Amino acid sequence: MLAQPAFGHRLRALRLERGLSQAALAAGGLSTGYLSRLESGARPPTSRVVEHLAERLGVPVSAFDAAHEPQSLAQVLASVTSAEEIGDPGEALADALRADDRLSPALTWQATWLLARIRGGQGHHDDEQELLRELVTLGDTLGTPELRVRSRTGLSRCVQALGDNTSARDYAFEAYTLSPGLSAADRAAALQALVSAEAEAGRLAEARAHADELCEVTEEGGGTLFIKALWSSATVRIRQGDYPGARRALEHALQSLDSREDLQLWMRLRLAAASLYLQITPPLTDRAAARLNEVGPVLALVGTDLHQQQLLTLRAHLAFEEGETERARELVTQIDEAGELLLSFRDRIRFQALRSQLLILDGRVDEGNSALRDLATQAQEALNVELAAEIWRILATTLYSKA
Repeated sequence: MLAQPAFGHRLRALRLERGLSQAALAAGGLSTGYLSRLESGARPPTSRVVEHLAERLGVPVSAFDAAHEPQSLAQVLASVTSAEEIGDPGEALADALRADDRLSPALTWQATWLLARIRGGQGHHDDEQELLRELVTLGDTLGTPELRVRSRTGLSRCVQALGDNTSARDYAFEAYTLSPGLSAADRAAALQALVSAEAEAGRLAEARAHADELCEVTEEGGGTLFIKALWSSATVRIRQGDYPGARRALEHALQSLDSREDLQLWMRLRLAAASLYLQITPPLTDRAAARLNEVGPVLALVGTDLHQQQLLTLRAHLAFEEGETERARELVTQIDEAGELLLSFRDRIRFQALRSQLLILDGRVDEGNSALRDLATQAQEALNVELAAEIWRILATTLYSKA
């Protein structure tokens, strides 16, 4: 058997080859901390531990005897993309990116892109932003137009989720100007990011024009691209107060998508629809409730932590709008107890505004009003004019009702 640290190197290579996290391999007999010390070479293994690890990895004990070529990023990437379920595949990718010093730029781009998508899907937007900035630089080095557009489009969405609308608009506009001549999918993605950033920044006339262009680009091909375009159009129209137009676009999108075609988009669209219905004046609570009831059972089976948090916050908003304040309080408490907020900047501000309104209803008026002022200021500093106006309206309504 190999001595340390060679044993640890072999163990780590075998684990990464199978796309397993340390936690997944350790489950059923070892602690993650002990496994980590084995891999680092800090602890020598016992014969019993070697037998257990060999069984978990599906290899003979002799796999820890002979010299073994270190696991490459290409092999890890193949394992991650082909496995049906491997826990957190991001850990395996991150480990391989750090360990492999013989990387081709194109392979590095592919692995980093996948890792950025995983981190974004988990709601870890700070990590996602760092990875996407690397992708912009790497895409420019490679000089591939598609990669240059996709990295900027992804970075625009990410920094918008973090509340930086100015940078979001800049990155999206760069992607948009680089997109002519590319596929409809790349052009649509860049336009969609641009529409979203402009709408968040209150540049609604520009957002409406680009939303119309987005629908034109995608309408002929139909499919999910056109559905996303309708979603973007509905969002802009609601911000402009065009509620009938928003409802038409939203209903068209909802009716056009079958869950078997794209389950993730099907879930996201229904969460977005519920949110938009609650932002219409007056809120369409029946429609919002129907969409949340429709998507809830599916999220319970296949939704991420982010999806679950979005569902809970929307249910809290719905309960508040329906006058069920005690139910809203229960849901807010449940979200707070879950730990880190994974929501986007807009959703996080709106959720915290709801919490402030509940404080006011509980008699903690000064505390609630102060929190609303802080939230409005945060939105203004992020140059999110429409969101800031929404929070100021809530504050003004609250002060008037208490006068």
